[in-house]
Amino acid sequence: MNRQNNHELIVSGIHLDLTPSLKTYVREKADRLFRHEERIVRVRVELECDRNEAIAAKFKAKGHITIHGPDMNATVSADECHKAVSLLMDKLDRMLAKRHHLHKTKRNHPHAIEFDGVVLPKVELAKAV
Repeated sequence: MNRQNNHELIVSGIHLDLTPSLKTYVREKADRLFRHEERIVRVRVELECDRNEAIAAKFKAKGHITIHGPDMNATVSADECHKAVSLLMDKLDRMLAKRHHLHKTKRNHPHAIEFDGVVLPKVELAKAV
């Protein structure tokens, strides 16, 4: 089955130099998201390094998925950059699975409208003369 790859992946670093190996790692992890949901338009990943004196080096990964419907956003913090990316992709994958499940449930089980206790107006028919 040939699928056209119309997905866009944007990787950016804040206070962090993006190495080719780190970009490749993010791309490999994001491929899992594109396989599960083919209506994804764009995935933007922001990697941030917060160098605080109290904290040795804390990495934050932010993910934004642009999809047909409401966009999805997630943020994860970890002590290693690769670990933060992995946790972020897991979280986004769970969010996509939950979204898919809700759409599937809503589609397969429409809610019936109940008229118990509702007073409907009476209609009088006009007599033909």
